[in-house]
Amino acid sequence: MGYFGKLEEKEIAIRLRKKGLSYKQILKKVNVSKDTVSRWCRDVVLTPSQVESLLKRKLHGGEKGRLIAAKLKHDLREKETNYLLKTGINEVAKLSKRDRFIAGISLYAGEGGKKHLQFANSDPKIIKFMISWFREFCDLPEDKFRGSIWIHDNLNPDKAKSFWSKLTKIPKEQFYKTYMAVNKLNSKKIRKNIHQYGVFSIVASDVKVHRLILGWMAGILGS
Repeated sequence: MGYFGKLEEKEIAIRLRKKGLSYKQILKKVNVSKDTVSRWCRDVVLTPSQVESLLKRKLHGGEKGRLIAAKLKHDLREKETNYLLKTGINEVAKLSKRDRFIAGISLYAGEGGKKHLQFANSDPKIIKFMISWFREFCDLPEDKFRGSIWIHDNLNPDKAKSFWSKLTKIPKEQFYKTYMAVNKLNSKKIRKNIHQYGVFSIVASDVKVHRLILGWMAGILGS
């Protein structure tokens, strides 16, 4: 580019800067480096409104950059989570009968009743596993199974009863009266997990089976 070409570019750059354009915007109009534009326009005095506009644009660009970085981080974390989930499933593989036996004892040790034969949880997958476990390993007759629901009073107890009955194959007639907990609307405590169907308990009245399960727990954990 010759001298007159440079001069013309400089005039364009200065004129655009006086209009309040950023260096990035000016570079789209002139074929020079950012340092050159900065040097040409350093004596241009911007109005307060032009300065405010440039600052807002800069902040917006920074926010956009942060959002993009956050999205990339989220996608990477999600990809890693899915990979680890699949890896975990593959490592466990298909459970043998003994695997299921030990897994059920371990779950009962954490969530099961120590004085009565009872297992409570809000996760349908865990409840489904445990009702199958009771049927497979505890030799309990179907009429001994009972269902018990603990649910907040702003949720639908009938819908919850239908859900748990269908999941566990325990007839609704064998459910105890649903316990309705008062939903504290003014509480400062933030409830992150809202259990639509409440907390469900598998209950069975059989002292011998309960003592046998405690024995299984002692066999794993030590008496």
